[in-house]
Amino acid sequence: MCRTRFKTYGDAITGVLLLLMLLLTGCRQDMHDQPRYEPLESSTFFPDGMSSRHPPSGTVARGELEDDTYFFTARRDGELGTDLPLELTRALLERGQERYNIYCSPCHDQVGTGFGMIVRRGFRHPPSFHNPNLREAPLGHFFDVMSNGFGAMMDYAAQLPPRDRWAIAAYIRALQLSQHVTLEDLPTSDQQQLQGAKQ
Repeated sequence: MCRTRFKTYGDAITGVLLLLMLLLTGCRQDMHDQPRYEPLESSTFFPDGMSSRHPPSGTVARGELEDDTYFFTARRDGELGTDLPLELTRALLERGQERYNIYCSPCHDQVGTGFGMIVRRGFRHPPSFHNPNLREAPLGHFFDVMSNGFGAMMDYAAQLPPRDRWAIAAYIRALQLSQHVTLEDLPTSDQQQLQGAKQ
């Protein structure tokens, strides 16, 4: 009888000790639970009473240095450039097509003729990318219009990073070529296949 009580009493002590250990571990303050300020929260530490600080002058956030002027402006010596500052790959054109279909096709339509759904609902008609003046426009023109807007078109600099704007510009050029290709422009195997289909 005495042995049973002692065992029960020992189990009770063990249980209490385990409970105390659990409570003590729950009171720990780790790095994930440290004092910090929320954005724009007031602070008594700084004289202006704000916790948010302006970055020191002359500093640039990581990844925000715009050291390639042409890549970010499409201009060299004030003139719009004609070359693509990225490697022209299938992946770049597919990205351009995806972004074009999201941001441009509502007005310009998927082929670039300027009869998108918004235009059919009464919005101002943009020019067709297949007009001779736009077919001859430098590639940088499309990047510049997306960056700064033009006429009724607002700028898309906030929605599209520079790489995506270049991808769209490359895709627009591909659209222009696709709508004005001649039989002589095709590879010989494709020419023969088309001529065989005609017969």
